[in-house]
Amino acid sequence: MICLLSNQIVEEIGPRMLEMLIIGNIIHCINFSEVQLIQNGYVLVKNGKIAEIGSSLPNQTEGSIVIHLTNSQILIPGLIDTHIHAPQYPNVGLGSDKTLLDWLLTYTYPTEAKYKDLVYSNTVYSALVRKTIAYGTTTACYFGSLFRESTLILTDAIIKYGQRALVGKINMILLAPDNYIESREKSISETRQFISDIKSKQNELILPVITPRFALSVDTDLMLQLAKIAKEEDVHIQSHISENIDEINSVQEQYKTDYATAYDNGGMLTNKTIMAHGIHLTDAELKLFKERGTSLSHCPASNTFLKSGLCDIRRIQKYEINVGLGTDVSGGASPSIIDAMRADLLQLLMP
Repeated sequence: MICLLSNQIVEEIGPRMLEMLIIGNIIHCINFSEVQLIQNGYVLVKNGKIAEIGSSLPNQTEGSIVIHLTNSQILIPGLIDTHIHAPQYPNVGLGSDKTLLDWLLTYTYPTEAKYKDLVYSNTVYSALVRKTIAYGTTTACYFGSLFRESTLILTDAIIKYGQRALVGKINMILLAPDNYIESREKSISETRQFISDIKSKQNELILPVITPRFALSVDTDLMLQLAKIAKEEDVHIQSHISENIDEINSVQEQYKTDYATAYDNGGMLTNKTIMAHGIHLTDAELKLFKERGTSLSHCPASNTFLKSGLCDIRRIQKYEINVGLGTDVSGGASPSIIDAMRADLLQLLMP
């Protein structure tokens, strides 16, 4: 849980705090369909975990932090960003003059190539993690950069500030500039090493995730090798699908099949896979998603910012596909998942 308070309080509720009592109005999610409002209630946190939620104040330990919310404040469950590109944070708000593929080449790849500089990586990633936590994001599914060492710095920032996250070093062997691309062999070896590096940190809040950028950045052989690693290491997979019409046409030309089947032939569609966007998925592709248990990250702000289209979530949910919400920074112009909610609401209200 988190309340949208000051950065000072956000840091006080970090992992180093031993015991904290928050008193005030509490929104408590009992399950996915039942929400409870506890007026003048409390949340007791011990050693970084919620120990109690209730209405009658518990005994306090000497030296514990006590925070009294004002009448205008409310404590809510932590927010989850299911799709965010950490290295794109400096580009927030840039690129409305482009569509996806041109946007990648003009703005995104040149920025992400800078993350070979580990000092720069630390500066940006520390700022981003602090910002997302201040916006209420307690769990995030991050795309890192192509560089393993840089993405480990992102992981260290996440650990430092106490966020829960899936973190992936991207895989990209095709359709990228010469200074921001890797060989097939390095893509596999660095992915294996990255997973080992994350697991060696022994932090229960951080999980590695296999992260091919999108189908045009890889091929079937590389996807099959990544799928093998995912199965061996029991880790998640994340990527993009069916975001932009030109992208979809290019995928069909490269793979001679539809987007979802291209991924499925590479072993990428599993019950531990999160695919972002899915704006233009066909009924057949949605049926395949359901069969594989694959989830979708809906990124409404990004979909409109890059003029990719509007995603019909009600249609997708008819296939009983799990759908989460993502900011897709910097395709989305804000790292606030609440802003993503607002973008989605505006689209629902459109005629």
